[in-house]
Amino acid sequence: MLPTLISRAATAFLVGGKLVGAIALSIDDPTSIKNVAATIAYDMMTYYHGNQSGGIPGVLPGPPPNPPNGYYWWESGAMWGSLIDYWHFTGDTSYNNVIEAGIQWQVGEHDDMMPSNWSQSMGNDDQGFWGMTAMSAAETNFQNPPTNQPSWLSLAQAVFNTQAERLAIETLCGGGLRWQVYQYLTGYDYKNSIANGCFFNLGARLARYTNNDTYAQEAEKTWDWITSVGLMDENYNIYDGAHVETNCTDINKIQFSYNMGVWLLGAANMYNYTNGSAVWEQRVNSLLNATFNVFFPNNIAYEVACEPKLTCTTDMYSFKAYLTRWMAQTTFLAPWTRALIMPKLRASAIAAAEQCSGGANGRTCGLSWSKGTVWDGTQGVGQQMAAMSVIFTNLLPLTDIGPPLTNLTGGTSLGNPNAGSASVANPEAIKPATQGDRVGAGILTTLMLVSATGMFGWMSI
Repeated sequence: MLPTLISRAATAFLVGGKLVGAIALSIDDPTSIKNVAATIAYDMMTYYHGNQSGGIPGVLPGPPPNPPNGYYWWESGAMWGSLIDYWHFTGDTSYNNVIEAGIQWQVGEHDDMMPSNWSQSMGNDDQGFWGMTAMSAAETNFQNPPTNQPSWLSLAQAVFNTQAERLAIETLCGGGLRWQVYQYLTGYDYKNSIANGCFFNLGARLARYTNNDTYAQEAEKTWDWITSVGLMDENYNIYDGAHVETNCTDINKIQFSYNMGVWLLGAANMYNYTNGSAVWEQRVNSLLNATFNVFFPNNIAYEVACEPKLTCTTDMYSFKAYLTRWMAQTTFLAPWTRALIMPKLRASAIAAAEQCSGGANGRTCGLSWSKGTVWDGTQGVGQQMAAMSVIFTNLLPLTDIGPPLTNLTGGTSLGNPNAGSASVANPEAIKPATQGDRVGAGILTTLMLVSATGMFGWMSI
C-alpha cells in the first residue's frame, strides 16, 4: 500500500524531470488528480499519531491548549469520512485499515459513537459527524469490520436513535436538538443548525438506504423546525443558532459553509427517496442557489465568516472539505445539479492546488484558495482535508464512480434498527454532574468559545 502512495506523491511533483515545490494539477487528467490528492492526503496524515506507540487510535492530537493547535474529537471523525470518500473516488486503499481501526476504537461503550472519554465536550454535532462517517462507509461498501464489532449501518442507526430520543423530550423553541448532549456542558442552552443538520442529513440518508419511512418522517420534522424557528430563512440562508432562554429568537446570523453542505445533501437524499418530489426539488435548488450566492464568489469556495482576515478557529479551516464533498454527492442524488455544481468544484480545485505552495515542504495547503499561489501562511489538518476533498471530487466526470448504495442496490452493511438502545439517551435522566465534572466541562467548553466569542458571539464550533 505504502509504495503506491509514495509513487503517486513523487509523480505529482515531477514536471519536466525536475522536482518542484508547489503542487501541479492537471484538472482534466484523472491520473494527475489522483496523484495530487494522494500527496495532500499523505501530508494530512502526518498529523495523525493514533497508529503509533503511545497514540490514541482514531483521534488527532488535542484538544487545545495541549497542544495549542490540537483538534477536537469531532474533526477526527470528519477526517475519516473524508478519507472514505478519498478511497471511493480514487481507489487508493492505503489508509483503509487505519480508517477502520480508528473508527472502531471510538465507537464508545454502547456502540453509539459516544465514548465516555469525550463526555466533557460531547456535542450532538460531534456525535453526528461520526454517525455520518459511518453512514458513508455503509453507502460506499467500505470494508466491513469483523462480525464481533458494530457494523457501519448499525453505528449510523445508533447515532440517529439516541438523538431522536433527545428530540422527543424537547419542548423549548418548539423542538430542535441542543448543541451539547449533557446538561452540565456550557452550550446546553443553545440550539444550532449544524447539530440539527447532522440529524436531518443522517435521517434522510438512512431513509434512502433502508427504505424505512420513519427516518424520513423525522428528517421532515427537523426541516420544518429549522425553517419555523428562522435558522433557515426564506432565502435559504442558514444561520448558526440561538438560545433557549429567548425561545430561540436571538438568532446568531453568522454563516458557515458546512451548514449549507449538510442540509443540501440531506435535501438531495429526500428528493431521491421521494422519487423526485417537486417540493424537495425546489428545496435542493434553493439551497444550491444560496450556497453559490454566499460561499462561491468568483466560483471559488470561500469561508465568508473567517477567511477575509483569516480569523478562523481550527475547526473552521476544515469546513470547505465537507461543503465540497457533499456538493459532489448531491450530484448523484439530484442529477440535474451536476451541470451547476461541477464548474464550481472545478474552479475551486484549481485554486486549491495553487494554494498548496507553502510550508517547509513547499506544498503545504492554505485556506485562501482565491489567493492563488501566494500561500496564506496557515496549515493544518483542515486545510489539507479541504484541498484534498475538492480536488478528488473532480474525478466525477472522468471516471466511473457510482451513486451511494442502498440495501437494495448492493449495500452489504447489516443494520440494527434498535442500535443505541443501551445508551443513556435522555439528557434529563443523566445523573447530576459532580462539581469536578462541571469545572472540567466548563474549562474545556470555554476554551472552545473564547477565541470565537470576540469575533462572532455565540456559535457552533
